[in-house]
Amino acid sequence: MTARTGKPKTVDEYFAGLDGPALELAQQLRELAREVVPEASEQLKWGNIAWVHPQGMILFVVSTHAKHANAAFTPSTREAFDAQLEDFETGKGTVKLPYGRRIPVDLLREMMRHRLREYEVDGVTWR
Repeated sequence: MTARTGKPKTVDEYFAGLDGPALELAQQLRELAREVVPEASEQLKWGNIAWVHPQGMILFVVSTHAKHANAAFTPSTREAFDAQLEDFETGKGTVKLPYGRRIPVDLLREMMRHRLREYEVDGVTWR
């Protein structure tokens, strides 16, 4: 990942500050999010890329780091997929995606769909 001279102010600036595996993985996640929730807008939240429902609720967030990216969902979304995430390091609502390892596209797609449904049907807000 390229060192940034300052915090990005836009999603485009965030992507412009990436290179190599970080950029590749972030772009894959962006394409997947656009497929699953095309109506969501991309915004920066806490300096990271967030996909935000048209009603203003954060659906999920992606952050890039030196050796991995994190996909952050609500804890309830992450917990709903515990069995499928056994091979990944997870946090309260996060999934660590190491660079150079194939990302679980189908699983992440299902997690994104679950999060959308969780918000729209069950009213689960961001954390």
